[in-house]
Amino acid sequence: MANLSVFDIIGPVMIGPSSSHTAGANRIAKIARDLGGEGFTKVDFYLHGSFEKTYQGHGTDRALVGGVLGFGPEDERLRNSFELADKAGITYNFIPQDMGDVHPNTVKIVLHYPDGHDFNLRGSSIGGGNIMINQIMDNEVEYNGKNPTIICTYPEQKGMIAFISNVLFDHNYNIKNMKTLNKGNTIMLIVELDQDLDEEVYKEIEAGKSFEFIKYLG
Repeated sequence: MANLSVFDIIGPVMIGPSSSHTAGANRIAKIARDLGGEGFTKVDFYLHGSFEKTYQGHGTDRALVGGVLGFGPEDERLRNSFELADKAGITYNFIPQDMGDVHPNTVKIVLHYPDGHDFNLRGSSIGGGNIMINQIMDNEVEYNGKNPTIICTYPEQKGMIAFISNVLFDHNYNIKNMKTLNKGNTIMLIVELDQDLDEEVYKEIEAGKSFEFIKYLG
């Protein structure tokens, strides 16, 4: 048993010793990558509470880096995520930060892109591998990552919600939950479905209106 790390403990659905500190952290980071997109060259992980205190011992650091590389909680490449990030030319930093009255297992992830733009997301690992995304690009949200979801932003305008709803209705999709958030003249819309969205239907939505940002998380 000599020279074993925490990532040599393999469970049925994850790599690592803790569902909260590894699986949950990994899921948050993977959602950041899925929403922000590929092509970033630097990542800052701001760690709050117990994440900041135990991230090295519990493997949270490797889980986070593996998540932004696109690896899920069960992926054995999580063990080597640092080395794989180095090979990909991605630098990463772990920065302690007191975020105030938030869950103790909270991380803010900032992806930096060569053209100078950033993408940021904040989420909490709330136990048993479950998560809650509570900020996307500094917009306050509540998204648990359990359902197929469309997330988009657009300038405030009439008819956007009706357009998306009608496309989904025309293709026999049921909207499980829908939330809108206002920030100035920009609207963020989160549409959760009860089944996976066909790529052609997503493309129809994407092409039908002028979105500032739109992503589908299956």
